[in-house]
Amino acid sequence: MIAPKSVTDAIRTHGAEAYPEEGCGFLLGAVEDGTNVVRAIRRVDNRQDENRERRYLITPADYREAQREAAAEDLDIVGFYHSHPDHPAEPSETDLEQATFPGYTYVIVAVHDGTPTDLTAWTLAPDRSRFEREEIRAGTARRPPTEPTSSTTP
Repeated sequence: MIAPKSVTDAIRTHGAEAYPEEGCGFLLGAVEDGTNVVRAIRRVDNRQDENRERRYLITPADYREAQREAAAEDLDIVGFYHSHPDHPAEPSETDLEQATFPGYTYVIVAVHDGTPTDLTAWTLAPDRSRFEREEIRAGTARRPPTEPTSSTTP
């Protein structure tokens, strides 16, 4: 995963603001040369009714709205993020059971006593049996021009 510092900072901030409950949202960007390049996040209210300090829920309506927002910015949904209050930034058994999209990036930020600490990225194995650690690289990748360029000759 490639993401500018502003994106990872926004995930950390959301995790701290949601504490002691889990915060969650979408990663918006594009796939470039097989790598998810995240350009923005879209926060989502945690729709879970119970045990919100250990569980989150994103509804199909949230997903559809995020898809519309991403498309309006010429982006795609490339993953999800959520926080782990007072728990390591590693996928839980519940995270694995509920993950459904190989190829997406799953970001987890640990938040201890209201302060964000570790931030990790994971991808779901093709057979959905486990998560595999994904490197987080700072920066931005190329973005194709939205308008054709022209050159002039003297």
